[in-house]
Amino acid sequence: MHRQREMPKQQHGSPSVPLTEVSSGFEPIAVLCAGIPAQSATLYHAIRFSVGDPAALLTLRRIGGGTHRVLLIRDIELERARSTARADAFHAPAAFTPARGLSGNRETATAQAAAECLRRSGVRQVQIDRSTPSVYWHALVEAGIDVSCDLDSSVARRRTKDAQEIAWLRQCQADTEVAVRLACELVARSHAAADGTLMHGSEPLTSELVRRAIDACLLERGYQNPESIVAGGAMGSDCHAHGHGPLRTGEPVIIDIFPRQRQSMYHGDCTRTVVHGAVSPDIARMHAAVAAAKHAALVTVRAGVTGECVHAATARAIEAAGFLMGLPSSTDHWNDARMTHGTGHGIGLEVHEPPLLAHQGPPLVVGDVVTVEPGLYHPRIGGIRIEDMVVVTEDGFENLGSLPEGLNWK
Repeated sequence: MHRQREMPKQQHGSPSVPLTEVSSGFEPIAVLCAGIPAQSATLYHAIRFSVGDPAALLTLRRIGGGTHRVLLIRDIELERARSTARADAFHAPAAFTPARGLSGNRETATAQAAAECLRRSGVRQVQIDRSTPSVYWHALVEAGIDVSCDLDSSVARRRTKDAQEIAWLRQCQADTEVAVRLACELVARSHAAADGTLMHGSEPLTSELVRRAIDACLLERGYQNPESIVAGGAMGSDCHAHGHGPLRTGEPVIIDIFPRQRQSMYHGDCTRTVVHGAVSPDIARMHAAVAAAKHAALVTVRAGVTGECVHAATARAIEAAGFLMGLPSSTDHWNDARMTHGTGHGIGLEVHEPPLLAHQGPPLVVGDVVTVEPGLYHPRIGGIRIEDMVVVTEDGFENLGSLPEGLNWK
């Protein structure tokens, strides 16, 4: 636990407001998580309630056991919060106005009210998590409360997905796969002009056109969709290039889609690669190696195995197929395909979250949801990537997807 004590504490006298909103009987140490729920994945995860204004969750510890969770939130959101948010008590910041009054800035006022609520409850020490804005730390110190930052507990809580979260992720992945299939089939079923350019009716089939189709598909299903990756040919050699311009027959096209469901705020994430027309021996060799690497990684996944071990299994398969791992050095001419990234990452309220399946990746725990996405990238040929989303179990994994992983999508 990392302690922050750089600012001097300012002591105050007796409370000027009676202790009407909270009761006695609490331990002198509490936990604070704060931010804007619509933006803070940690706070939203704790309360399962989205709002675009500042909010603070105070977890008080009862003497003798148990906790009491107090949610401070804007007054016009109180009734909605009481009906759905995960807390025991709900108050507007004005209910805990300190002697000096509340700031006209909503975030500052919420921080001041949180500090006052804790002070009235007899709390002398507060743990905040890594995502709580510094204005809350400042308000707590000004109220004479000792503050420490717990860097790990909020991350651990979010890693272990509960049944509701897994159900949301399963639905997100199913909808994402609908869009992936649509995009791959759009490429595979187009026709090629004499120069090899793929055509959609009378116009060239471009990365932009495919992305528009993906966007429309996901918008209809209730998703916010960042710019999907539709990278054809040599553009796909950069694993995060989004792609632009006309697509061509005989070239691999990476389709990587990672939308956010508007209602639950959870993500899907799926990648497939499609080739229109004949598949060259080089592309087939790359694809076979990536598929073998994905299988090698998946059979390694289970609780207790580190993300580093999963990535090592991927690397062994890639190298056994005759390809390279890691970014090229400045003197490397990069004449062959290589895998330039980790095997995968955690996913949930953010598309990239702990744990990593990479060097120094931590032990996996039951309830982790991770992507497994090996890839190979060649400067002239382009890229091949296959990605699934899986739930870590005690003795293995559950794959939340069902798409085929081949290159032919006709």
